Amino acid sequence: MSLRLRLNLLYITLLGGAILLFGALVYGLVSLLLIQQIDNNLISSSNQLISVLRVNTLNQFDPRSLTNFQSTDALLFFQVWGNDRKLQIARPPSLQEPLDPVGLQSGRDSFNSSRVAGYHLRVRSIPLETERGPAGVLQVAVNLQLLDVVQTTLATVLVALALTAMLLSGVAAWVMTGRALAPLSTMTQVATQITRADDLSRRISLPNRSDDEVGELIGAFNATLERLEQLFNMQRRFLADVSHELRTPLTVIKGNVGLVRKFGADEESLSSIENEVDRLTRMVGDLLLLAKAESGAVLFDMTPVELDTIVFEVMKQMHVLAGERVHLHLTGIDQIQVNGDHDRLKQVMLNLVGNAVQYTPTGGQVTLKLERIDHQACFTVSDTGPGIPTEDLPHIFERFYRGEKSRTRKQSGGFGLGLSIAYWIVRSHGGTIDVESQEGQGTTFKVLLPIKEEAGHLVATT
Repeated sequence: MSLRLRLNLLYITLLGGAILLFGALVYGLVSLLLIQQIDNNLISSSNQLISVLRVNTLNQFDPRSLTNFQSTDALLFFQVWGNDRKLQIARPPSLQEPLDPVGLQSGRDSFNSSRVAGYHLRVRSIPLETERGPAGVLQVAVNLQLLDVVQTTLATVLVALALTAMLLSGVAAWVMTGRALAPLSTMTQVATQITRADDLSRRISLPNRSDDEVGELIGAFNATLERLEQLFNMQRRFLADVSHELRTPLTVIKGNVGLVRKFGADEESLSSIENEVDRLTRMVGDLLLLAKAESGAVLFDMTPVELDTIVFEVMKQMHVLAGERVHLHLTGIDQIQVNGDHDRLKQVMLNLVGNAVQYTPTGGQVTLKLERIDHQACFTVSDTGPGIPTEDLPHIFERFYRGEKSRTRKQSGGFGLGLSIAYWIVRSHGGTIDVESQEGQGTTFKVLLPIKEEAGHLVATT
């Protein structure tokens, strides 16, 4: 059963139930009011009868006392029964059965509805007494034929109105739900077409009423498609980049293995093979680290860390890498403590400084600085290298991305994973990493981390 049909059935059922409940209340209220009016008429008529009734010396009712009795209700029935429960007076005379057998035997003033001789009657039974004691029972009744007609007509009208309202509302609801759910049908078709054609670039056009729930759903669906398209493109590019990165070291290894087979092992060939194997090992390690990071499997050893100590350690190691080719300077350093993982934070600094040293030409300069800005620790790495093109800046933290226009690929270069790892580590510590660069004027990376007082409550995230 479709959602549209279920909604319509639910709406019709609720509406029909509400109408029928209202109709039942109206029916019951009207019937109650009419019965009360009839009972009031019976009280008036019975009082008139009692006022003219006479008892003879034998303690029996005298029919002559009712000779001139004229009731205001032409449909009035009455019977007078003696103490022996024998009928003494009846109108109409042909009706010899008790108007209300239950009321006749009850011995108290009561109102009941009964069916006698094909008549539907409303009967009042009244015990009669004289100065000498109980004299009998008076039963006064009114034919309820008019009430039955009114009730039948009212019930018919209410049911007809309920059915008509349910039918009209059902048609209206069918049309309205069809219009409301039409975008969902379009979504289904688009999703099916995307599945069949693997075309994630398709989008669903937003209706004019984009502020309702369906419009919000379409917007969320389009956003999901956009995100899936980005992830799909990233995956394709990732596979292409991995294939490209693996091709070069594997080609070198294969070539050196061929030389070894042809000319025998030599130190240069074995060293080249070892270097390429090391590069592949580093790349696999970085990929495994990123994969674990995305799955949340990497845990951080969050302890108080002295950032200035890490900066000095990084300076010492990078001096060896820079040698005499690049001048490495520390322009300022504050004693700052953060809550984090010592090894991971050092990995970030080594990556940033290593990249700066690697891509800065001979005679260039790399500058490091650690300072406190408000409630954050700011670590800055600046170089005088060729800079990064503007179109490359939004992508430098993506996997395998390297702006090759300004940074020539080297045999000993990385795989474009270091900045992705650094970005993840910094974000996991509750910080941010930004880059500013202009072609020909160098590049500056800035890492902001919350100081310990602000970061004590942080946990590792991915």
